[in-house]
Amino acid sequence: MTNLNIGEYNELEATRESPHGMYLQSSKGEILLPNRYVGELKPGQTIKVFVYTDSEDRLVAITDQPKAIAGEFASLLVKDVTTIGAFLDWGINKDLLLPYREQLNPVRAGDHVVVRVITDPKTDRVIAISKIQAFIHKEVEALEEGQEAELMVYDQTPLGYKVLINRKYEGLLYKNELFEPLQLGDVKNGFIKKIRADGKVDVSLQQQGVKGMKDARTTLLEALHTAGGFLPYHDKSDPDEIQASLHMSKKAFKKASGNLFREKKIKISENGIQLL
Repeated sequence: MTNLNIGEYNELEATRESPHGMYLQSSKGEILLPNRYVGELKPGQTIKVFVYTDSEDRLVAITDQPKAIAGEFASLLVKDVTTIGAFLDWGINKDLLLPYREQLNPVRAGDHVVVRVITDPKTDRVIAISKIQAFIHKEVEALEEGQEAELMVYDQTPLGYKVLINRKYEGLLYKNELFEPLQLGDVKNGFIKKIRADGKVDVSLQQQGVKGMKDARTTLLEALHTAGGFLPYHDKSDPDEIQASLHMSKKAFKKASGNLFREKKIKISENGIQLL
């Protein structure tokens, strides 16, 4: 019989019915599949289920899909904080415990936190941990500069934010390149900016190079149309004002406006830029 993987999906055979549901056979004995998940299942048939332990440490099978299974990363909402830790919205009836001892940073109800889901080998309980460094892949050969990627913000440093790249690798998002507020647990689309010789990866929310320049140009044109054809930004404008309004650096603004000027699509004056 195949070993049961707690905290993961398993293919199990139905053995017998009961008033509370259907019992499934596993290497750890029978497991109850509650009535609401049974459907047309009959004894002798197999079914794919997610298995975890309930509040009394009994094995339970369900057909619902949690937001992450054991061995996966996820950004989850903190629903409540108690004396034993934080309880996270796992996407199923049971909330997922993030014990205090496994928290990278303290969390509050309403926060989002990036965690790794694991099955405690001593208790068979499925828990979350936000001290995820040991589970991050160090080899980054699969990444390429310019590649689009999912960025999951999990920690803050003096330089910026540590992110999980595609829920597997670590990257750094520099705060001086951010044009929007970020919070821990945020999940953004971004790009691989630079892969360093030591294997460290710099990432950005903006595309780099020629493609990035095209995006800044498009953003500027759209902003001009939205503003009625005029924007009060120029060479002497405050960089923070440009970042807050256009979500781009002053350098990117100057390059984009210069290109549009050469294309005779805008006029540049001391007061700002205007569509032609």
